[in-house]
Amino acid sequence: MKPEIIVVLAIFVGFILLEVLFTQFFRKEQQVKGDGWVDFLSTIMLTIVTQPTVVAGGFAVAALIVPGQADVLKSWPWLAVFGLFLIFDDMTQYWWHRITHATPWLYNLHRPHHQAEYLSIRIVYRNNIFYYFLMPGLWFTGALIYLGGGWVYAVYIVIKMTVIYGAHSDIRWDRPLYKIKWLAPIMWVVERTISTSATHSAHHGKHAADGVTHYKGNYGNLLFFWDILFGTAKITREYPPEFGVENLPETSVAEQLLWPVVRKKHPALDPAE
Repeated sequence: MKPEIIVVLAIFVGFILLEVLFTQFFRKEQQVKGDGWVDFLSTIMLTIVTQPTVVAGGFAVAALIVPGQADVLKSWPWLAVFGLFLIFDDMTQYWWHRITHATPWLYNLHRPHHQAEYLSIRIVYRNNIFYYFLMPGLWFTGALIYLGGGWVYAVYIVIKMTVIYGAHSDIRWDRPLYKIKWLAPIMWVVERTISTSATHSAHHGKHAADGVTHYKGNYGNLLFFWDILFGTAKITREYPPEFGVENLPETSVAEQLLWPVVRKKHPALDPAE
């Protein structure tokens, strides 16, 4: 196993342990029947099958398109290659995330992530299994690794996943920092640069009328800066009282994970109806 994967796994387990110690990791307050299976199966599917397959696919496609350019990025400055990952992985993920919220049939692939009425490290990878197969950033990542960016990706993926884990976990790491006066200018920059617990919690809020929820924005994963740049940011330093999706129809574990292969006939999940 590659060192960066070991580090990411260790950070993931670290957040699990924090939730076990300080929150209800195994039984979230708003958890319903089937949530545990959706969380578990989607996580296993992504980490073992989907992500390795798509990244390898991006690598193979790049090798076919530009067969003579393998490792060309190894001569580039480290920061320049890091910037390529920010643009072709993180920025494209911002747009992919934003488009799925604006396109009904794509939202069906992302809906399981928001169906959970809780935030937790458990839901980081909670999506329909086809969601990640279609994510452009994973394909671009494979291409950049083929071009020689793997040495930078090893650092990039550790930074990115640490931020994403922190943004989804119900360990609200940013809350005590907002109360420290001398940190105020630093936190002002931080919350406009990366996704924090507060900004991403707003994206998962259930009721737009609560004044905090902003599920039509705060799409950033590593960089919240994309929301600032493209006009979708909302910063309140507050956390929604409830999480989930308004007016949610009933669905099954299989439909959440396998739509449209498994589907029920109801308008909210079937735009064709």
